[in-house]
Amino acid sequence: MHYRRFGRTELQMPVFSCGGMRYQYRWHDIPLEKVPADNQENLKATIDRSLELGINHIETARGYGSSERQLGLVLPTLPREELIVQTKVAPDPDPDVFVGQVHESLERLQLDHIDLLGLHGINNHERLWWAIRPGGCLAAARELVREGKVRHVGFSTHASLDVILAAVEHEQDGGFDYVNLHWYYIYQQNWPAIEAARHRDMGVFIISPADKGGMLYRPPKKLSSLCDPLHPLVFNCLFCLSRSEIHTLGVGASCPEDFDLQISALSQIDRANTLLPPIEARLRSALIEAVGPELADYHGEGLPAWHESPGYMNMPIMLWLRTLALAYDMLEYGKMRYNLLGNGGHWFPGLNAEQIDQLELKEALTKSPFAEQIPAFLREAHSMFYQKPKKRLSQS
Repeated sequence: MHYRRFGRTELQMPVFSCGGMRYQYRWHDIPLEKVPADNQENLKATIDRSLELGINHIETARGYGSSERQLGLVLPTLPREELIVQTKVAPDPDPDVFVGQVHESLERLQLDHIDLLGLHGINNHERLWWAIRPGGCLAAARELVREGKVRHVGFSTHASLDVILAAVEHEQDGGFDYVNLHWYYIYQQNWPAIEAARHRDMGVFIISPADKGGMLYRPPKKLSSLCDPLHPLVFNCLFCLSRSEIHTLGVGASCPEDFDLQISALSQIDRANTLLPPIEARLRSALIEAVGPELADYHGEGLPAWHESPGYMNMPIMLWLRTLALAYDMLEYGKMRYNLLGNGGHWFPGLNAEQIDQLELKEALTKSPFAEQIPAFLREAHSMFYQKPKKRLSQS
């Protein structure tokens, strides 16, 4: 295993982390006696495999259903000083509620302290305010640090770049020590936040590079061909880890075998500078061939935010998914993400284009250089992707 200094926490972080959102039994909290023995055995085997590989960062969240309780049967049996344990608790308008939930997470995990406490889901300005307002949840988390219940405080986010930057740049109450965010080959818009985090010596954890990064464990043939000789998931891991600003990638393992493909990237790290450029060039050429050079570099500039858009449509997301499908045949991924619109809450906000023919778009598109084409693009995206509404994984 390779390790990197996790910013000012000074923790030596493995470049892969064991995420706890897929091996648990249920997405809602249940008594341990209702967890089947085979599920608990699989969870323990997954943790054992993680540690065997040198992945000693075990990451979970209060919101991951039975994950914390199930880990509480395993973690206390392991050498505590060899583990980096992270859980995440959502900020609340009442910091006392937040603190109570942190204490409950400690009880579930059967630990006397958490190495990394993430304020979970700072996805909009309201939730950021709950965290950073005077006397808010960040201040409460710092008090937990002083009490020895928490070592370091960070945040996780699926937010737009402006919200992420506001959180990264916040300095009161010590600011945040690290950030969990999305960044990978198909979605690089959060790079300014990663640079800002590096400037503040924060740890950087990349969320879900295998799944949200393109369902790369099940890639389309075209994408596989473009990434040859690497598997697309291995390419994506190397793409991320070739940046020293990035410290660890989350592996949302559901079973011990789920580590294998991503871990295989470690043998290629020293060759990343040779392996990556020709693949990136092919991916870029395919993108330009599919949508043209102007649209290849368009990320929705000039379009309104979803909450200011006609019909609350999240137009930048829809245009992005259309581009991925046209360039790389990522139709399955596009369907998975597109059909969360309207069902993802603050984790994936906005609506799809189902009502586009009843909406007046002209004024909303005036600042976009592609104002004339966008309605047709949105209709095409809806035609390609729409299925009956999907729930987020945590709602299933």
